[in-house]
Amino acid sequence: MHKEADIRKPLILGDKTYRDITDDVIRPIESKAPRTWYILILIAGVLAAWGIGCIIYLLGTGVGVWGLNKTVEWAWDITNFVWWVGIGHAGTLISAVLLLFRQKWRFAINRAAEAMTIFAVMMAGLFPLIHMGRLWVGYWVFPLPNQFGSMWVNFNSPLLWDVFAISTYFSVSLVFWYIGLIPDFATIRDRVTKPLAKRVYRVLSFGWTGNAKAWNRFELVSLVLAGLATPLVFSVHSIVSFDFATSIVPGWHTTIFPPYFVSGAVFSGFAMVQTLMLILRKAYKLEEYLHVKHIEYMNIVIIVTGSIVGVAYITELFVSWYSGVEYEAYAFLNRATGPYWWAYASMMTCNVISPQLFWFKKLRTSLMFSFFMSIIINIGMWFERFVIIVTSIHRDYVPSSWTYFHPTWVDIGIFMGTIGIFFVLYLLFSRYFPVLPIAELKTILKSSGKNYKENYGHGKDYWDSQSEH
Repeated sequence: MHKEADIRKPLILGDKTYRDITDDVIRPIESKAPRTWYILILIAGVLAAWGIGCIIYLLGTGVGVWGLNKTVEWAWDITNFVWWVGIGHAGTLISAVLLLFRQKWRFAINRAAEAMTIFAVMMAGLFPLIHMGRLWVGYWVFPLPNQFGSMWVNFNSPLLWDVFAISTYFSVSLVFWYIGLIPDFATIRDRVTKPLAKRVYRVLSFGWTGNAKAWNRFELVSLVLAGLATPLVFSVHSIVSFDFATSIVPGWHTTIFPPYFVSGAVFSGFAMVQTLMLILRKAYKLEEYLHVKHIEYMNIVIIVTGSIVGVAYITELFVSWYSGVEYEAYAFLNRATGPYWWAYASMMTCNVISPQLFWFKKLRTSLMFSFFMSIIINIGMWFERFVIIVTSIHRDYVPSSWTYFHPTWVDIGIFMGTIGIFFVLYLLFSRYFPVLPIAELKTILKSSGKNYKENYGHGKDYWDSQSEH
């Protein structure tokens, strides 16, 4: 019997059986939550309450409580919107694109990444709503019969395309995520003993039986949804970029925005997956399912997308000079050397220079360094959106209207509040839902489990029984 080549490292470490996978993934749901979980959800809850209070104050008072002024009429509101949409990109990319390419390493991260997508897109969706200022007349944006006189929805506007793109993306991502959870909910349903929990998981599992027909439908639907979601990954952030690229504002009016925004979104999304998964890995003792190999694969994606973003920055600078348009050239010169030079420097350092450190294998495979870098990258990606938006408009054509943007406590409060709400939802997900896909992990145990790879495809138990005889 020939041994499988050791070209690929095992994806499941330790001497794991099918039963062990089920026990390890469901243990956090069956056991009592650790004290750390309660401390974290309390902190996230306080932040969320502060943010909700700021939103209520904003809706009661008006958008004048933001730091916007005559020149900078878009700032933290749209910056945070684009940042959250970007973070929501990695989940569906990991699930859909890597599923279509049959990448087995996705199984350690896809469930948690999909949950991140759902919650991040929900946070993004808040900003256009509160940006209206008067939510009670929000129905005016719907294409209703012409009862508002000359007011009508502009179907040519990228802002309206945003609504359709993001709502479609959210719907497909939610269905994709939930369908993947159904077999695992059924496993929990059959294991829990508390009557209330049993009833809840019975409802969540939609009467899953686990027969061959159910699995056949499950795999078919997963593939169809992956096929639908893959173009959405590219279309959603391309459409978000059109909010800027279709305008004539120097610094925004550029055709490189769609691919540049998409690669930036994947870049920031993978960084957020790193942050969350490294915390979950430690908290729920999942070291044997999510290990250095997975982190290294994600860091390789970060190197590639970070390099694309770096090329995009340099291309922007080159085109602004090569175009011969003095306003365009000034917009980019002002970004790098004007009052917001510190934001531009932060963006370049965090997004272009720092990911290049991952070329060194020692750093690429270091868990602490990867965790630190994932936070640095997300800070850099927030600065990127801020730089694109604020530095392009704070110095208008008329020098008398040049202004400097200062965020108010409401700006800061709403942003911190969305981070709080996101982590409340994510902590609840990690407590009551399986953070790893049980069924999918079992499908790769024999091909990628360490005990099967190292013992000629039989597993340690088989060799122990042979030695006894």
